[in-house]
Amino acid sequence: MAKQTYLFEERGAVDLTACTCTNLRKAARVVTRAYDAAFRPIGIRATQFTLLASLAIRGELPLTGLAEILVIDRTTLTRNLKPLVGRGLVRVDRDGDRRIRRIGLTEAGKAILDEALPLWRIAQSRLIESLGRERWPGFLNDLTGTVTLTR
Repeated sequence: MAKQTYLFEERGAVDLTACTCTNLRKAARVVTRAYDAAFRPIGIRATQFTLLASLAIRGELPLTGLAEILVIDRTTLTRNLKPLVGRGLVRVDRDGDRRIRRIGLTEAGKAILDEALPLWRIAQSRLIESLGRERWPGFLNDLTGTVTLTR
């Protein structure tokens, strides 16, 4: 059981161990570290894997569309795309009216994704085993529900 941490305010104490935001962010950091470690041999990070996989699944997308799918702001997405573009894994093209940037996976991006998938499967299996196979579907459902509630 987590040690209770209280924040005092005018109306009384707030138990930070029960804070949804704090706990989700801590959990996200732990999970991200595990996936980052899995992808280290091929030189990508978990956030980059997610971008590559999303493009592989959905095909070329406008920057805004990709940002919406990933539930990330455009500025952060642009910053995360920069190293992938630099490595030649992703390309950014301008649409006909030059205002819309379209993001696409290159052949090198497809190749690194092929290398990443077995590493992802290992990390995913480890996480599921750590949480417990019987708990996993409910956990995933709760996370998905949380994302759809906030949109």
